[in-house]
Amino acid sequence: MQENSVKLGIVVADFNYDITYLMLQKAISHAKFLGAQVKIVFKVPGSYDMPLAVKKLLERDVDAVVTLGAVIRGETKHDEVIGAQIARLIADLSLQYGKPVTLGVIGPGATHEQAVERIEEYANRAVESAVKLALRYKKLEAMKESQETVLIE
Repeated sequence: MQENSVKLGIVVADFNYDITYLMLQKAISHAKFLGAQVKIVFKVPGSYDMPLAVKKLLERDVDAVVTLGAVIRGETKHDEVIGAQIARLIADLSLQYGKPVTLGVIGPGATHEQAVERIEEYANRAVESAVKLALRYKKLEAMKESQETVLIE
């Protein structure tokens, strides 16, 4: 594996398995396409359970963590509470550990049909963002001080 390759961890929810299973397959395939290595896939019961798993993976030898899940709208606002907490907590973990954590969680507010339509889009975007950010942070860390404006892409 080349020096620029990215090591990914993936946290995927079992809840709404018909959706998340396909998301995981798309994510693994897209990571390979981008030249990234998926080191660990950690399955959690539901999206609410993701933050602790993300934390455990960030403590390991990975450059970034991808989260995959589907929080489907119900008759209450439960999906909104879950979605808001997941997003906040994984963003906090990303800042705490200084590594990218990307949000590939469909919802809140999505119907089952909408979630099915978004499987590939959300999985691919989460992986692509993780790989791009990890590579850019590696470039930033390797960069020497410069008097000129530097663009990292």
